[in-house]
Amino acid sequence: MVAQECCSLTNGPIGADEAQRAAGMLKALADPMRLRLLSHIAAQGCGAVCACDLTDELGISQPTVSHHMKKLVDAGLLTREQRGKWAHYSVVPEAFAGLRRMLELG
Repeated sequence: MVAQECCSLTNGPIGADEAQRAAGMLKALADPMRLRLLSHIAAQGCGAVCACDLTDELGISQPTVSHHMKKLVDAGLLTREQRGKWAHYSVVPEAFAGLRRMLELG
């Protein structure tokens, strides 16, 4: 029988500031509707997505989209750009790279 290596965090333990940032991101991601919204935006690649395109797609109201998107923006997972009447959202790739590094087991 082959001995299995113990799992460890590739980059070692994280500090208090990084833990606080990561907890905020993970908390924002812990909501199923936010995950769905994020997946619709990420599916568009690097392009910005109009909030107006998310209401019909997900069958939710504009105020609900705004509420959830604010949580994702405040967590640093998305950026928001106002274009006339509508907000457009884009993924922040660096935020996800940081989470991936933190959670990577070696």
